[in-house]
Amino acid sequence: MYAIIEACGKQYKVVEGDVVFFEKLDTEVGKKVTFDNVILVSDEKKVQIGNPYVKGVKVEGKVVAQGKGKKIIVFKMKPKKNERKKQGHRQPYTKVEITAIKTATAKAEKPAEKAEGTEKKVTEKKVAEKKTTESKTTAKKTTKKVEA
Repeated sequence: MYAIIEACGKQYKVVEGDVVFFEKLDTEVGKKVTFDNVILVSDEKKVQIGNPYVKGVKVEGKVVAQGKGKKIIVFKMKPKKNERKKQGHRQPYTKVEITAIKTATAKAEKPAEKAEGTEKKVTEKKVAEKKTTESKTTAKKTTKKVEA
């Protein structure tokens, strides 16, 4: 089973047991992290694609380390002006181990069935209201014809 999640403005493909480097997250080492923005979940049997996110699916992980990446050199130069600027940058990251991909359970599906039953009742009420308004409008039309 794998999932594609959205975190830190990027998309990551994760599997249980993976170690992923995210941009700096405000959590301490050893704490649990939950990612709710799941774009896609794939089992061996089926694939769920969200619009924009899959409902009821969460990816959980554990923060392993906080650190900084390799240093990159930023060098700016303006030719013929004797102007040079050299800077270094190390991007902070959070190392997270993915512990579980949790999908919606049967308990979450049962309330959805109840919600469908309430929708049927609401539509029945709307149909009854339409019938009463139609009978009123037809009665008004017939009285207008008699007057003319």
